[in-house]
Amino acid sequence: MNATTPRVAVLIPALNEELAIAAVLDSVLALGLPVIVVDDGSDDRTPRIVAERPVTLIRHASRQGKGEALRDGFREALAQGFDGVVTMDGDGQHVASDVPRLLAAAAAHPHHIVLGARLVNRHRQPGYRRAANDFADWGIGWACGQRLLDTQSGQRYYPRAVLELADLPSEGFVFESDILIEASWRAGVRVAAVPIESRYQGDFRKSHFRSLPDFLRIAGHVIAKIVRAGFLWSNFRRSRREPALLVEVPEDRSRLDPGAPARA
Repeated sequence: MNATTPRVAVLIPALNEELAIAAVLDSVLALGLPVIVVDDGSDDRTPRIVAERPVTLIRHASRQGKGEALRDGFREALAQGFDGVVTMDGDGQHVASDVPRLLAAAAAHPHHIVLGARLVNRHRQPGYRRAANDFADWGIGWACGQRLLDTQSGQRYYPRAVLELADLPSEGFVFESDILIEASWRAGVRVAAVPIESRYQGDFRKSHFRSLPDFLRIAGHVIAKIVRAGFLWSNFRRSRREPALLVEVPEDRSRLDPGAPARA
């Protein structure tokens, strides 16, 4: 690594992930990347499995939610001098093989958050989740002034400018939506997307995301921000006029579902 290469860590918030966390960690460590795990009060073998591996482990004595896990991970990444992090869930739905593609997109588009957009085999996503995600993309895109893809994906690259917003007070799953808006407003950070697989079939533990209450909490928060900001009509027009920034490698196009957005 030379002096100009950004230092990047993989950040994994974890809660009761004993079924998958070993394979997730081993696959990331095989990439040669440092790993930070924030255990959010697991009461299974997750902390023990993590502690057996050469990673940084932060433990919450009780469950504080994904927002606080990400905040603590951001702070730790800053303390260790990293220039950015890639976030992944610990349940196996995100794979390490997508990490280099997110990093390549980040290198091509500095000062961007890069979302792993679940566009490959998107038909596997339950219809109600797909509709909810599309609505969230619309609302968050309005707030950011940019058309967005899969704002609810947890596999992302965050640059240092976003890590420095760690004190954003949003809680739970709202944090991942709010950080996109606040990064746009406070740091001028834009958003790109890389196609990844939509994985809803397999031996995954039950999602911690509660579809209706968590979606309503996210939607209400985003709508309230738009209203308080004066409806942001110029942002709305821009978000409808400009295509989403989709960063593809050559093989991505053949894997996308019909009707997937064109590359910007």
